[in-house]
Amino acid sequence: MNKAALNFSRIFVGILFIFSGLIKANDPLGFGYKLEEYFDVFHISVFSPYATGIAIFLCVLEIVLGALLLFGFWSKKVAAGLLGIIIFFTFLTFVSAAFKVVTSCGCFGDAIPLTPWQSFSKDLILLVLIVYLFINRNKILPLTTNPGQQKIGLIAVVALSVIFSIYTYTYLPILDFLPYKKGASLPEAMKIPAGAEPDLYLIMYKLKNKATGETKEMSDKDYLKTEIWKDNNWEIAGQPVQKLIKKGYEAKIKDLVISDASGTDYTKELIENPYYNILIVAYNLNHTDEDAIGKLNAMTLDLTEQFNIRTVLLTSNSAQDAAVFSKQHKLFAEIFYADAVPLKSMVRANPGIVLMKNGVVINKWSYQSLPSLEKLKATYFNK
Repeated sequence: MNKAALNFSRIFVGILFIFSGLIKANDPLGFGYKLEEYFDVFHISVFSPYATGIAIFLCVLEIVLGALLLFGFWSKKVAAGLLGIIIFFTFLTFVSAAFKVVTSCGCFGDAIPLTPWQSFSKDLILLVLIVYLFINRNKILPLTTNPGQQKIGLIAVVALSVIFSIYTYTYLPILDFLPYKKGASLPEAMKIPAGAEPDLYLIMYKLKNKATGETKEMSDKDYLKTEIWKDNNWEIAGQPVQKLIKKGYEAKIKDLVISDASGTDYTKELIENPYYNILIVAYNLNHTDEDAIGKLNAMTLDLTEQFNIRTVLLTSNSAQDAAVFSKQHKLFAEIFYADAVPLKSMVRANPGIVLMKNGVVINKWSYQSLPSLEKLKATYFNK
């Protein structure tokens, strides 16, 4: 029984750590964005410039610890490492859930979104299993006792994890779980179907008894039903607040608003263009790759002249900063503005390129993986 429990704990924890690490390593830039949220919440924004590097390190660490646990190599050190990590993350998810500081933990990236309480529950289960592994760490038997083979196994896992993380950082996630993925229709993703239930809210009043000083909270429905408003001893204290009772249907894309410098909404016009159009997404012009912008500028000029393709640059910078940037780089593309959050989801690169037609994402690339001009013409525009 003890052996079966130990093997189950070892396999379950090992596989879960590898899976969690791989899911986040598939999108290290997205995981880095999530870490920046935590850095801001805990007032340690000094680490934000290094968020992506830290994200890659944590992904590799999860994969390596999970693999070494399955292999049974260095069981004492691995069990101690797992215990330290799970204690830290259990504390982190509890704080996130209890104080509602981060609404999504990012444990499994965008593949399996978890609420903070769901993530905390998951970490509690892992904590129990890892404590059991730690207590029985001396009973974990390695697949091989040969030191040379153990080192080769470690080096192989570290190398593969690092290579995979750097590849997905450079050339975009292999699996795209975001609503802007290739083949997605953005207009459809922004729609709320007819008959879909909206969010259900109640207006909550805080009531105070003038005579006794007693206070209580009451919904607007109960306020009217009980007719407490007729009782002169009770008065409303403070301002009523909205309370979410039931979450309704939520569109896959709910926060994308594209406007020009004057604030005019161009979202519908741009994403429903029936012809090919190219979106150059540079959510932060202060940290974008300027050489890539220059090459994209030349490429889009050529494509526009030959095929009358509309090219726009989307950014979250101010119109004043964008105008200065455009003048410095002699940009040909029209400039429009959107919040940084949807732009970061649209393509995991700065700059990134999205090719659209009739509202559908035909393809997208990081600036480092964009095909040559000739290949783009042959694949899409010469047909």
